[in-house]
Amino acid sequence: MSEQDARDEGEREGTGPAPQPPQPPPAPDLRTYLDTELERIGTQLRALADAKDRLQGLLDAVLAISGELDLSAVLRRIVTTAMDLVGARYGALGVLHESGEYLKEFITAGLNEEERAALAGIPFPHGRGVLGLLIQDPEPLRVENIPGHPSSAGFPPGHPPMRTLLGVAISVRGEIYGDLYLSERYDSRPFDREDENVVVALAGAAGIAIENARLFAQERESAERFQRLLLPSLPDLSPFEAATVYRPATQPSRLGGDWYDAMVLPDDTVGVTIGDVGGHDLDAAAAMARIHSMLRALLYDRRTPPSEVLVQLDRALQATADIPVTTVCLARIEPHETGWVLRWSTAGHFPPLLITPDLETEYLDAEPGVPLAVSTGIARPDHTHELPAGSILLLFTDGLVEHHAHSLDEGLTALADLAATHAERPLKEFVRVLADHHPSDGQDDMALLALRIPASTRCPEPGPPGGPAV
Repeated sequence: MSEQDARDEGEREGTGPAPQPPQPPPAPDLRTYLDTELERIGTQLRALADAKDRLQGLLDAVLAISGELDLSAVLRRIVTTAMDLVGARYGALGVLHESGEYLKEFITAGLNEEERAALAGIPFPHGRGVLGLLIQDPEPLRVENIPGHPSSAGFPPGHPPMRTLLGVAISVRGEIYGDLYLSERYDSRPFDREDENVVVALAGAAGIAIENARLFAQERESAERFQRLLLPSLPDLSPFEAATVYRPATQPSRLGGDWYDAMVLPDDTVGVTIGDVGGHDLDAAAAMARIHSMLRALLYDRRTPPSEVLVQLDRALQATADIPVTTVCLARIEPHETGWVLRWSTAGHFPPLLITPDLETEYLDAEPGVPLAVSTGIARPDHTHELPAGSILLLFTDGLVEHHAHSLDEGLTALADLAATHAERPLKEFVRVLADHHPSDGQDDMALLALRIPASTRCPEPGPPGGPAV
């Protein structure tokens, strides 16, 4: 059978001729053909690279958003990340009111200083016009000409011109939380389906990050409230002025063991204490409550130097309770013929910081003693130091100064500089500034107690024992 007969037979049987490989064009057109094929392959490779870059960008964005725990930081990160993913010049996130009918908050990004200044005093949009379409129907929205859209309500005076819009709703636990808006790609092209798909994917991760931030805020608020319930409200310490701050750790589920206390003692001296129980959990908080209560009772009942109070406290604790290692600084501020003197003893705690009226700072370094729950057989020394009139005495815990990337000496130096800079502020404002701008990394809770010594060098005569209880 000839080759032609075989082909004819195949066609009659319905199998058809065998597939033939594509034939190259005639020689004169071979270069054009190859150039076209190379261009097509290059286009496909660039598209694959772009898709890979966009996918990697999306993964990086999800990780970045998920790494935030503060809700306001999460919301802003969502906006800026979405802008980066699609190359948008402007972005905003509108948070829905609980009624779901309008926006109660509007976070913007991309506006320069001049644009922000031009919009100063103009209320943020509450979800009318084109922005309100997502509130009415939470489906992805792409608009190529905002001014020409039937729902457009126009822009306020000073608003930068915007033509294109991409809007995506953000859901949290199945309910619409807010709407993400993007406008004006840098390449001036309208937003396309790929942009929409990427932002929709980001919105899904954003909803999880928002819920995590809200849960963290609730947990932190509960922990902080529980901790504050364990801390005392300071009584009137006249003629001294006192101020305190407690801040929980920035990490979730980190109950702390920090505490402070101050009281007027029966002999008309003032007792102050600050301490830190090792650990960051409910056990540490419970141990702190036991130690603090026992120390308070011993300090008020015994007219002995601080060192002896700490010795008795350590013995009682080791005989009655299993407590973690704990550091304490215990002090009495006693009348002196020229003013006031500080008498203190520490159990492995940081020394007090003294800020004089001329803004000189001094850490009252002395033998620190061993922490509680280490050994009851080691002597605890007492120390004394005169307190200049008008000076500030600051007691604090390690959460104020410790930073994993810096030495402890750097943290202490930074705290002393910060204290000197702001010592002339009102005392309550002074301790807030120290807590707000602390040199630590925020990984531990912090407690501060500041006492301002009266400006007059005169002090009352010691009163009879048995003064009123606090």
